[in-house]
Amino acid sequence: MRRNPALYRRIGYMPEHESVYDFLTGRRFVELGARLQGVEDVAGAARRAIETVDLVDHQDRKLGDYSRGMRQRMRLAATLVHDPPLLVLDEPLSGTDPAQRLHLRDVIRTLAAEGRTVLVSSHILEEVDELADRIHLMVSGKLAASGDYRAIRQKLDDRPFLVRVDCADPRALAAGLVRVEAVESVEVTGATGLRVRSRDVSSLQRSLPVVARDRGVRLTRVEPLDDSLESVFEYLASGGGR
Repeated sequence: MRRNPALYRRIGYMPEHESVYDFLTGRRFVELGARLQGVEDVAGAARRAIETVDLVDHQDRKLGDYSRGMRQRMRLAATLVHDPPLLVLDEPLSGTDPAQRLHLRDVIRTLAAEGRTVLVSSHILEEVDELADRIHLMVSGKLAASGDYRAIRQKLDDRPFLVRVDCADPRALAAGLVRVEAVESVEVTGATGLRVRSRDVSSLQRSLPVVARDRGVRLTRVEPLDDSLESVFEYLASGGGR
């Protein structure tokens, strides 16, 4: 890529570490990126990029006066100012407050919807789960799993699911669930709770209401306790996916 400017100009790269000149205004910073990329209409391209990240009202302030989240957004504007078909974003949500994080996620989704490929690297797994269409999990430098989150989760057939169940009579329900083939273990937690471990959550979902009906037990809550990308990653990192 170092010897192929035409290829380089089809890529927008935003590194994890901040690379801004605090004495420049946001607009000047984005215009600098446009000039470095050989954009013909520097001012027009910068204006469109800044509008995309919703910082028009702050574009003439110095970057040194920006919050961390605002700098991230203006860095993204500089990354996409030359309208590349491929964006590579390393920890793009780092340092943003909740409102800015939501805005940046929407911007990234919009860029992808316009036909770009957006590659995001992040260690904040719940954000990846919410943001990405396709996930690649790296463990110790190797690809551990690939696909959308649900597809990855379904591939882990040997990993038990943990489900919380609240009901009117947990002991009666537990007595029925221990006879279900899909259930590995049942633990009564308090006056109304159960923790059910299963390797076949689909079968559990079908069996649970039947057992509750047959036992005359009213269900008040059913939710997974480990249905998150974080839990999948921990399982893979521990070698459980082998």
